[in-house]
Amino acid sequence: MRARASTATILATIMFWIVGGVVAFASVDQSTRPVERNATTDRPDRATIVTASQSAFAPRQSLRPLGRLQPTRQVETQVTQNNTITFEPVLETMVSPRPRARPFTVRRQSTQATQTTQTQAEAKPKRRGLGALFGGGRKNRVEQGAQGSVCQDSSIKGKTIAPIAGKLSGCGLQNGVRITSVDGVSLTQPASIDCNTARALKTWVRDGVKPAIGRQGGGVKSLRVVAHYSCRTRNNRKGAKISEHGKGRAIDIAAINLNDGSSITVLEGWKNRRDRKTLKKMHKAACGPFGTVLGPEADRYHQDHFHFDTARHRSGSYCR
Repeated sequence: MRARASTATILATIMFWIVGGVVAFASVDQSTRPVERNATTDRPDRATIVTASQSAFAPRQSLRPLGRLQPTRQVETQVTQNNTITFEPVLETMVSPRPRARPFTVRRQSTQATQTTQTQAEAKPKRRGLGALFGGGRKNRVEQGAQGSVCQDSSIKGKTIAPIAGKLSGCGLQNGVRITSVDGVSLTQPASIDCNTARALKTWVRDGVKPAIGRQGGGVKSLRVVAHYSCRTRNNRKGAKISEHGKGRAIDIAAINLNDGSSITVLEGWKNRRDRKTLKKMHKAACGPFGTVLGPEADRYHQDHFHFDTARHRSGSYCR
């Protein structure tokens, strides 16, 4: 009995949905599909071509780059008149979207400038160590400062020089300088020496020459230099050892020139009581800054000048 009741219920439900669907279909009095337009009545007298610039939705200015003008081309424009579609030829200028190329002369100048920059970069010497990090560096171990100062001392004036190769074994000057003045006192000729000798000469002028002269003759004007770098043996004797002059470590001074035009020479002043006293003070002051100091009492080779060099001896400065 229960099985028959369930079957009847299912059949009743199916019949209900069938009857409802038929009624709903019959109640629709209009199709939901769009109505087709009449090609004759809905067509305008003349077709209107709307460009992008005339559209309300187009931007005021195109974001595309302005292209190059190209030769014109012939296109056909559709025109509808009196219900007849015809095509009329129209000349239209083609515009390329590609940007204009630079003139050949500009490209050539740009290429030359690039090559020049690369050449300068290759010619520039590379720096190493801390100099490469902080922009420093030197050509040599001798450094030339501002306004012609050398040896990292503003009171020593001159310029750096290229290494000098000696003609004899043991000669030569590396990292040399050519000095023109020290501590405000000029040299009668530029002296090619190393920086140690230049610093010793400055110390001697400052602590020995100027105090010894004082106000005499208006003060010190210049030093008469008679020898500096020279590749030779000691006292030019054959078979002797290489002189300190041949290593850029020595300088010979023959006189002190004063501002009033007078001079105190080693040759004549050593015989004069007043000048002798002054020259002896200078001679003594040189012992210490220089390793070797030779004067008129040293030997017959130094009667007319002071010989100063920076050679170091185990027993200290050698002064005669």
